[in-house]
Amino acid sequence: MFDVDKIRDDFPILKRKVHGKPLVYLDNAATSQTPQIVIDTIVDYYSNYNANIHRGVHTLSQEATDKYEQARIKIQHHFNAKEAFEIIFTSGTTHSINMIASGFASLLKEGDEIIVSALEHHSNIVPWQMLCEKTGAVLRVIPMNLEGALEMDFYHNMLNKNTKLVFCNHVSNALGTVNPIKEIIDAAHKVGAAVLVDGAQATPHIKPDVQELDVDFYVASAHKLCGPTGMGMLYGKQEWLEKLPPYQGGGEMIATVSFEKTTYAGLPHKFEAGTPNICGGIAFGAAIDYMNTIGFNEIASYENELLTYATNQLLEIEGVKIYGTSTEKTAVISFNIEGIHPYDIGAILDKLGVAVRTGHHCAQPIMDYYKIPGTVRASFSFYNTKTEVDLLIEAVKKAKLMLS
Repeated sequence: MFDVDKIRDDFPILKRKVHGKPLVYLDNAATSQTPQIVIDTIVDYYSNYNANIHRGVHTLSQEATDKYEQARIKIQHHFNAKEAFEIIFTSGTTHSINMIASGFASLLKEGDEIIVSALEHHSNIVPWQMLCEKTGAVLRVIPMNLEGALEMDFYHNMLNKNTKLVFCNHVSNALGTVNPIKEIIDAAHKVGAAVLVDGAQATPHIKPDVQELDVDFYVASAHKLCGPTGMGMLYGKQEWLEKLPPYQGGGEMIATVSFEKTTYAGLPHKFEAGTPNICGGIAFGAAIDYMNTIGFNEIASYENELLTYATNQLLEIEGVKIYGTSTEKTAVISFNIEGIHPYDIGAILDKLGVAVRTGHHCAQPIMDYYKIPGTVRASFSFYNTKTEVDLLIEAVKKAKLMLS
């Protein structure tokens, strides 16, 4: 049985108050909250075996190395990567994307084409624009429709022999749309293009199988998965990771160094220059363990209940418009109230203890498409409740009354 009350006991922050009101945390698409078991893992690291890894022969270094590499294996198994060295630890999704963009700078030439979708976060737009400026490649965009879904016919027509790279998020952070990434990957591979999928918003709700998807690169952030900030992962197929040059130079990523020549270490160390976020990697593994004990099928089913309940309740409020109405979506609702700026709604909701996100959500092209300045975004997690949805609805009604 899915016991949300028992799950909520795992999250100490959910017991606090904001402006004298019980916290209703509905900004999970930005950052999920952290369970006590992950907090304990962080404290345990700094209390008992804080040391640098891979280099030391002393006990603390060996213990830290073992825990860090065990976390890599946990993440490998979670995403079903073929090899543990195909998992590269990074500071997060943005770092992972930039790593690949930097690597492809030496592989692209003028006239090559890169495809992104209209639903992308800025971190999956700007690096490719920078890459096109460096290489002379052309950036093309898969358009979206009013429901917030991609126009797949356009995508298939865009693919050609010049297409070298395709980049798409698995789930839109602004709208919650689940994109047909298997179709996107298979079609790209038919013309010889590589595919990177941004899984930052998908991984809290979906358990991707990178081998089944046959994706070339998949990226995610720990802080969306009940883990720490400043930690993430890049999955890459071995053949691609061996083909790409290192992203940074320094310690750890070398095999030999002389003033005449440096040779690089093998995977994954080739892409992990410098002292890593050791504690973050270990805590990432603990967070993955925790979420798997809850179960991703159970998480998806429960969150879909919350999404349906909240959507129906919001639509009963006169003047509310929801953006992103695709039939395939995760537990995210972006909405506005006619005649009221989303920031003003968010500010009042905060005074009532309800935490939502307002603005363009680092997805400004989506807002430009709808011709709006931004939205109010309520994003749900498996530790939210229908009672919290009711509190959100009451807060939105009060905000509307105050601002109308």
